[in-house]
Amino acid sequence: MDYRYHCNLPGTPGLNELPFNPCSLLDFQLLRLADGESWSGSSGDREILAVVLGGKASFQVGDSAFTDVGGRADVFSGKPHSVYIPAGSSFTVSAVGDVEIALPSAPSDLEVAPYVIPPSSVAEGRWGAANFGRTYHQILTEVGQPSLPARRLIVGETYTPSGNWSTYPPHRHKNDNLPAEAAHEEMYYFRVAPEGGFGICRLYTDEGYEENFTVRDHGMHMMPEGYHTVVSAPGYTTYYLWFLAGTQRTQGAHEDTGLKWVGQRVPGLRELGL
Repeated sequence: MDYRYHCNLPGTPGLNELPFNPCSLLDFQLLRLADGESWSGSSGDREILAVVLGGKASFQVGDSAFTDVGGRADVFSGKPHSVYIPAGSSFTVSAVGDVEIALPSAPSDLEVAPYVIPPSSVAEGRWGAANFGRTYHQILTEVGQPSLPARRLIVGETYTPSGNWSTYPPHRHKNDNLPAEAAHEEMYYFRVAPEGGFGICRLYTDEGYEENFTVRDHGMHMMPEGYHTVVSAPGYTTYYLWFLAGTQRTQGAHEDTGLKWVGQRVPGLRELGL
């Protein structure tokens, strides 16, 4: 079967790019630099959120300089630092020690100055309950972050514990029908701890297409359509950086109607401490 919606990045030093991309708005690059190395690029007609996955770097974005951005050792070690790079910007990233940086992007015509999102501005919490409970970081979202402008990008992180399900019940972002649903493309970039672990990701559509794949480090799930969900193998935690783009930044998801009853049990499960 010719799978359409997942791939694996090599995770090699330098700039890693998607081998193919079924999305029309979203794109993703992974930048890995050793201490003292630099990389320069241009955002063109896109906005980029540089999320420091681990390590530190200094950023020169046009005339704006941001030094020693970052600090967590890896994605499992606290909240991230991020740098918003607006469209029309030339920029240089210089590693301060070894560094890994995710570069999700989307088309933008927003004229705004670049800015840093520190960990103190990253909201955290828990979604779901029981064995479909998971924790999140909201890095760049419309909710609760009016001082962080963006044209399309919505970005966050999710941590799915050992044996748990995430993005459950499965949902889609197909139609602009707020508040029930918003039309958004979405991508996940995965890491797994401890080393050698795995998870499983499932995508399926109303038209009957389905694909399942094994989640490992540097796996990508690219979702221009479809319901989606993730599960962590027992003994392992899966992390994914999630990012969305559409015509607007208000989020809305339609849950699989056959499984919606599971989500309706969340308040009662939480009352039991689950």
